[in-house]
Amino acid sequence: MKQLAFAAAIGMAFSVHAEAAISPLDRVYTADQNTNTVSVFSPATNTLLGQIKLGNQRPDVLSPLYKGEINVHGLGFSPDHKTLIAISNGSNSVTFIDTATNKVKGKTYVGRSPHEGFFSADGKEVWVVVRGEDYISVIDPVTFRETHRIQTELGPGMVQFHPDGKLAFAVSSFTPTVDIIDVATHTIIKRISVVSPFSPFLQFTPDYSEIWMTHKDVGKVTRISTKTLEVTGVIDTGFITNHLAFAKVGGEVRAYVTIGGENVVKVYSTGPQAKLLATIPTGALPHGAWTSDDNSRVYIGLENGDGVQVIDTATNKVIASMGGGQAPQALVYLSNVAPSATDAANLVPRVNQDSVNIQLKPVAGEAKGFVVVRSLGVVESIEAFLYKLKPDTQYDVYAGTGAAPVGSFRTNAMGMANGTMIGPGHADGAITVKQAGGATVLTSLCHK
Repeated sequence: MKQLAFAAAIGMAFSVHAEAAISPLDRVYTADQNTNTVSVFSPATNTLLGQIKLGNQRPDVLSPLYKGEINVHGLGFSPDHKTLIAISNGSNSVTFIDTATNKVKGKTYVGRSPHEGFFSADGKEVWVVVRGEDYISVIDPVTFRETHRIQTELGPGMVQFHPDGKLAFAVSSFTPTVDIIDVATHTIIKRISVVSPFSPFLQFTPDYSEIWMTHKDVGKVTRISTKTLEVTGVIDTGFITNHLAFAKVGGEVRAYVTIGGENVVKVYSTGPQAKLLATIPTGALPHGAWTSDDNSRVYIGLENGDGVQVIDTATNKVIASMGGGQAPQALVYLSNVAPSATDAANLVPRVNQDSVNIQLKPVAGEAKGFVVVRSLGVVESIEAFLYKLKPDTQYDVYAGTGAAPVGSFRTNAMGMANGTMIGPGHADGAITVKQAGGATVLTSLCHK
């Protein structure tokens, strides 16, 4: 009887959240990887209220005396919405933040390169996937101490809990499997094979009958039944499939999937055969996604756009844009957390400027790429994303009329490379990518 009562209470709590209209006391949060901030937005006014500063902006994170966080990347929250957790994969930390005051109330250091974390359904544990190793770190959210480790395959990518409190689902970033974990015993009860080893995100459908997980490397989404614990379908979604969110629109549940390489959000039906319903153009490199409790809005973090866009689910159009921290990754929506509509306690003003995005075009062949330029005060960062080039080959990046490259990259076995160059503000002309000692493969127009 106690278990049934608890399950009913959990179900009621989720039902209340699902029906609540957007309130001035609600907040949207993004984990900003380059500025090491958590940006805090008001969804009622579509404005940035300020940022929770957890560390310094890149590149000011390299001193041996530096104690701030590095690569603020993942977000999770408690069932009562009173605690937000921010995962920093460069400093191996889990930061516990009081959502009413925006103050850090605790911190836990875990193993190498944690990625995401979440509270258990009863709020008594926090599970953090340690992606650079092979386990999930279980943390007591009262003492902030690690109490247990759950052994997994290499590279767990994210974990989410079914609200009945019995099962957790963990995807991987290095192994093509999903682990089904018994919450009470902390043991893996089943391992499901999937189509790709790189799965950074998973989310439950609103009725918790399925999980949908993204495969960033191959541009797909896998569906798994939470009843049969079997794969029920795979959807071809597109280049750099990042996160997804669900919204109930006109009595039907739709999936909103961020496709970073195409700068769009794709909307799918969720019936037995998922169908593409709409393609919504967005800003640069859409990444994180979360739905408002009333299903009227989906919020999208723009990794290269340094902000958040708001999609109206009735029209499938972007209706607002808000500037935020640099390179936002995870995004969450929390209802009824602030003490007042305009409360900005312990927040700092936006620490960064807007980014400049440059699309690279192939001179010949199928090469793809794009560049994001960010001002860092007296220097600039130029981050290059290169795809569909020759495997295991060096490519040089040139900025403006410079005779020497500003950076060089070697592609992996899939012909991909990504890296950041930091130096004086010299990216004032075309960006060109050349094969080392060879011809130009990608180029752009001037961006200033």
